[in-house]
Amino acid sequence: MGGTEQSERSARSERSPRGPIRPVRGKDGRGGLGNVLSGIAVAIGFALFLGGFVWGALVYQPYTVPTDSMVPTVMPGDRVLAQRIDGSEVRRGDVVVFTDDVWSNAPMVKRVVGIGGDTVRCCGQGGRLTVNGKELDEPYLDPGRSGAASDTPFEVVVPEGNLFLLGDRRAASLDSRAHLQEAGQGTVARSAVSARVDARAWPSMQMLERPGATYAALDGGVSAPGPLRLQVIAVVAGAVLVLAGAAYGPLARVLGRTRRKDAPGPLEATGGR
Repeated sequence: MGGTEQSERSARSERSPRGPIRPVRGKDGRGGLGNVLSGIAVAIGFALFLGGFVWGALVYQPYTVPTDSMVPTVMPGDRVLAQRIDGSEVRRGDVVVFTDDVWSNAPMVKRVVGIGGDTVRCCGQGGRLTVNGKELDEPYLDPGRSGAASDTPFEVVVPEGNLFLLGDRRAASLDSRAHLQEAGQGTVARSAVSARVDARAWPSMQMLERPGATYAALDGGVSAPGPLRLQVIAVVAGAVLVLAGAAYGPLARVLGRTRRKDAPGPLEATGGR
């Protein structure tokens, strides 16, 4: 009898269903590898997010433009981001922030149309501005204007180390033309420049268009874009990684509970036997 009962128990044990072997998981149902990967994603995300902000704070400075002299490129009251640069880095076509005691005690924003040694004249055939005899294509000018690129005819040889600056709204801008009778013919020293405007930040967000091809054709070329796009990409990518890594835990727990509810019981796994 004892041998028979033992044989029956052994047979029932062999027939008893055993579910599939599941990997060992943490108390919250998440796998160890998932925890590690989500932690790495959050760490990298924080580094990119904070690094992008710190990089931007070191390279860029915000300014508020008070006048309409740079319409439509920059509107009055716009908050702009300007890259901190040395005056030696300025190129034709740059929109720069500068301070000159003769012009104003406050920072001003204008466009560089001529550098040291250039002959700047208005106007050539078709009413365009010319630099060293080459007409400039200026698509950034106020579309509401009519006639020549400047209502004031002039011809200036820019002294070495200086810049000739104009506003994009030529009819309303007090720029180098208003100081033609002064020493230096209205030009400003390169050392007066503190930054180059790369983008409008508020109330609209928009990168400034680069100077036209006619600027690039002049000796010295045009400035390369600043690192603002890379900084924005770093901040956005960092935010996405932080959110994705933080969301992994709750999502894994929800999916784990769903799988456990849907998993078949012992009788269902063996067809009811």
